[in-house]
Amino acid sequence: MNQPQMRRREWMLHCSACVATLVATGVLAGPVAAQGRTEAGTVAGATGGASRRIVVLGDSLSAEYGLARGSGWVALLEQRLKAQKLDAEVINASISGDTTSGGRSRLPAVLKQHRPTHLIIELGGNDALRGLPLKMTRENLKAMVQAGKDAGAKVLLIGMQIPPNMGASYARDFEGSFKTVAQEEKVPLQPFLLAGVADRPDMAEWFQGDRIHPLAKAHPVMLDNVWKVLRPML
Repeated sequence: MNQPQMRRREWMLHCSACVATLVATGVLAGPVAAQGRTEAGTVAGATGGASRRIVVLGDSLSAEYGLARGSGWVALLEQRLKAQKLDAEVINASISGDTTSGGRSRLPAVLKQHRPTHLIIELGGNDALRGLPLKMTRENLKAMVQAGKDAGAKVLLIGMQIPPNMGASYARDFEGSFKTVAQEEKVPLQPFLLAGVADRPDMAEWFQGDRIHPLAKAHPVMLDNVWKVLRPML
């Protein structure tokens, strides 16, 4: 096992110790809508006239949980698009605590309202933290990818890794679920949103007190991870 893998494992162990606390405090109890312009302002508003409309369907990692509004990777994506003079509108349809089941159930309305040209799916972490069946997670991910494609959107799937508290086999199969869905549906995959954050030597300094949600300074790294795969799709 190389150093980055060891650091990721250390981060996952930190996550494992914090899951019970997050459940007790309600963070993992159910979805909570993101606050601020990226969710309440953009998603609630009418679709603009940009030639590209990018919808991000995610959980707390995309909904700026614990961060100042406008500092998460989705808001930074919008800023980068403008800086590079790419005509695109970003709609953040992320909800803290959401699962793949929740995303699947609300995606049809999101697609109907915003008619995205691009759909980024960043869901699954809360499924694993709850120990939900992997078969169900894969089915939900696949259904969301298919719904996006059927609506005419280019779909990007974002993968996640999880703590080993559910067992090494579960963690391994969970990580592989994203690759399986991406291969079966022939869509691009960003394998680990927190690459370059969870595997840093000083990773403890890059996460909030719960050791699961990254600090604002980590979000440019997360954006870079997504951008490498998204940019060719634009």
